Amino acid sequence: MIDEKTAREAVIEAADRLFYAHGVQAVGMDAVRTAAGVSLKRIYSLFASKDELIVAVLNHRTAVWDSGLASASERATSARERILAIFDFLDAWFREPDFRGCAFINTHGELGASSTAVADAVREQKRSFQEYVARLVSDAGAPATLAPQLAILAEGAQTTAAIAGTPDAAHHARAAAETLLDVATARG
Repeated sequence: MIDEKTAREAVIEAADRLFYAHGVQAVGMDAVRTAAGVSLKRIYSLFASKDELIVAVLNHRTAVWDSGLASASERATSARERILAIFDFLDAWFREPDFRGCAFINTHGELGASSTAVADAVREQKRSFQEYVARLVSDAGAPATLAPQLAILAEGAQTTAAIAGTPDAAHHARAAAETLLDVATARG
């Protein structure tokens, strides 16, 4: 028998793959059980409800997102480069064969109106990303008003890439971010 931590991770990872590929509402707990190799009884001992599992998956996605951003900015030598690395990270992500858009936006679209816990988890991830961008903008010496503009570019690129089925949105968003940075820092 696998320990609780291993079982929890297996369930979250299986649910994440299934939810992202098929949508949260289309995936039943039986499918999660099969993919995770963990009994339903064990799953429900780990997660009291499907909503609780969805929130755990979103928290997992937040950690993956944060790690990806950190990794993308490792080689950057300035705040400007760290800002632009966001769009390089998006470009690489958009090129992955299983890319289906932002899991947070997708999940909010499915359940945000009916699940306060899901809506709160999505809002927290978006707030955290906006704070990250705001720190980078501050480090770059640019006006604070630039941060939400850059965050919107990143969010819009995710949606556009998913709908268009092409990674081009990352390149276009990066070019727009460069222009915004140039204008914002020239005024400073």
